[in-house]
Amino acid sequence: MTEPVTNALSIPPHDRQLPETGRTRHRRLREQGSLDRDVLDAILGAGFVCHLGVTVDGNLLVVPTVYGADSTTLYFHGSVASRSLVASPEATVCVTVTHVDGLVLARSVFEHSVNYRSAMVFGTPRLITDPDEKLAGLRCLTEQATPGQWDYARRPSRKELAATSLLALPLDEASVKIRTGAPDDGDSEDAQLGLWAGVLPLHTTWGELRPDPLLPPGIEAPAHLSQRARTAMN
Repeated sequence: MTEPVTNALSIPPHDRQLPETGRTRHRRLREQGSLDRDVLDAILGAGFVCHLGVTVDGNLLVVPTVYGADSTTLYFHGSVASRSLVASPEATVCVTVTHVDGLVLARSVFEHSVNYRSAMVFGTPRLITDPDEKLAGLRCLTEQATPGQWDYARRPSRKELAATSLLALPLDEASVKIRTGAPDDGDSEDAQLGLWAGVLPLHTTWGELRPDPLLPPGIEAPAHLSQRARTAMN
């Protein structure tokens, strides 16, 4: 008996559920969907690069950028999106985060799939102008990518802060999907073909630290970086 396709998620309490809207309703593969805010938080917390879908000057762009998230807000760099907000302050964007966990190799090409975790966040972003709020958002973003780095490195100057575009997107409307498990053709006619089927997992691991060639002798890497080397990313 093969392992069934499952999202391994239970129905959360009402106050931890995401609202279902016309944009977030799961119309295909509904069994892989979730309305659990804790699952959304886990997916966002496992990465630091997102793809921002935004319309700029009438053209649809999908731009990779770094982000940080807390329980209510997604912060991301957005010079492109900030230009769009000036022209259309009520425009909606779509931010996606995806983690690939493995290839699902079935007995037929038609049944091949991918094990993954993904989130799509919809809404109208807000350009952060308050310096204190911008610092807090940049700290969230920096600590998500490299925990410990905010307190180690020099923080932005007033000039650097003014030159940085940071946007805040509320986590009020999001679509979450997860696929786990083996191929789902183990009890089909193709099971009689005598072909191997299963999952080829994908793991992302941080490598060795590479010092800047211009780094003076005697400057050692801080513990929060050296301890992260050779560890799994998510």
